[in-house]
Amino acid sequence: METGVTASAEPETSFFAPLWDAIGWLFDGIWAIVHPVLTTIDPLCGPVGVFKLFFSGGVLACGDTGWGDDVASGFYVTASLAVCTLPVGLLIGFFLALAKQSDERFLRAAGDIYTTLFRGLPELLTLFIIYYGLPLVIGQALVPFGSGGAIEINPFVAGMIAVGVVFSAYCSEVLQSAFKAIPRGQYEGGYAIGLTHGQTMRLVILPQLLRIALPGLGNLWMTLLKDTALVSAVGLPDILRQTGIAAKVTKQAFFFYGLACVLFLVLAILSSFIISWLEARSRRAEVRR
Repeated sequence: METGVTASAEPETSFFAPLWDAIGWLFDGIWAIVHPVLTTIDPLCGPVGVFKLFFSGGVLACGDTGWGDDVASGFYVTASLAVCTLPVGLLIGFFLALAKQSDERFLRAAGDIYTTLFRGLPELLTLFIIYYGLPLVIGQALVPFGSGGAIEINPFVAGMIAVGVVFSAYCSEVLQSAFKAIPRGQYEGGYAIGLTHGQTMRLVILPQLLRIALPGLGNLWMTLLKDTALVSAVGLPDILRQTGIAAKVTKQAFFFYGLACVLFLVLAILSSFIISWLEARSRRAEVRR
């Protein structure tokens, strides 16, 4: 799976060509290291994978005789997209929440415009704008630097950006509500014992913020998992696209789309266990305090 941004302009005429080459080399290096590990622990077509153990003689057989490898790769792409998008959305959402409660009127207005825009637009439309429109904007921006070539954004990166900005818009609302739930005295107490604003935020406010916001963030994570299915519209081989291709070729639509439902539910169930564990730990930490 390739993830990156590439430019089709001539290298000698593009100011940013070395940067694109470095990014591509970095992703290739990471993939070369990670891919053997993922192949070994693959829960579907690995050495002890479900498809290899129980469906070796059917349409889900791994290898050239079945669709097991294709569905397994789609499962990995979906999980990877969700995991890669989560920190991006959380980081943007955190800064948006800070901006929306800032004393600066401009920052509050910018945060409100951002959240209104990406909560109001359909996710699929946001994906199309980023996948088809962002390369044009980047290409025009690079013209003054001598790069007249078209910019191509990988579907994985486009999906991560599109789903990430939508997730961050909703995340900022959850975090802003959590900020409001923390008494002002918590800040004043941190300043009173000699902590700087940054230390107060890191040591006093953030632990409480995460504990309060965790249930809402857990719900947003479930929504994020479902939204990853939209990237199949731009050609990314995720669960939905791979099972859709298999359904068309084998004429077993109910079976493969039902399998897609099962795989999404597996991700959701695993996520529920992890979120419940995090909530339990946060409650124990609160009791100890």
